[in-house]
Amino acid sequence: MHPRSKKSVDEIILELSKSEQAIVKRLRSLIQECLPFAKEKNNFGDPLMERGHVLYSHHRMICYLWPSSFARGKLKEAHQAKGVSLGFCQGNLFANEDGMLQAEGRKQVYCMYFKTLKEINDEQIRSLLFEAEIIDRSFKKKKKYSSRQKD
Repeated sequence: MHPRSKKSVDEIILELSKSEQAIVKRLRSLIQECLPFAKEKNNFGDPLMERGHVLYSHHRMICYLWPSSFARGKLKEAHQAKGVSLGFCQGNLFANEDGMLQAEGRKQVYCMYFKTLKEINDEQIRSLLFEAEIIDRSFKKKKKYSSRQKD
């Protein structure tokens, strides 16, 4: 088990550089504001993973935060050059008219990167998170109704 897997998300954030802390705290705050029903999960438990991230889910996985300093293995150098990642697990279903979300060769998960706090456009992130909520709601299991109907 990875040593970070037993820590809270708050404890993990404290391990980041000051600039990454600021970015992750701001994005986390926006996620919690826009997706208050989402469950936050520290996903640093798999030692075979080349990354660790904070995952948000409800009906399905919605989004994640991946601090670049937590990249390991082959991904470390490439990811650290990009910055903190905000990924959307159902990114392929987004309108993405402005092209802000990057597929990077993936079919489903799309993301965006932040190297500085100034790069975060709160309204743009809120808009993406609200779109993510709508998409997540579409995966809600529908109640099965009895075949008997009242006359």
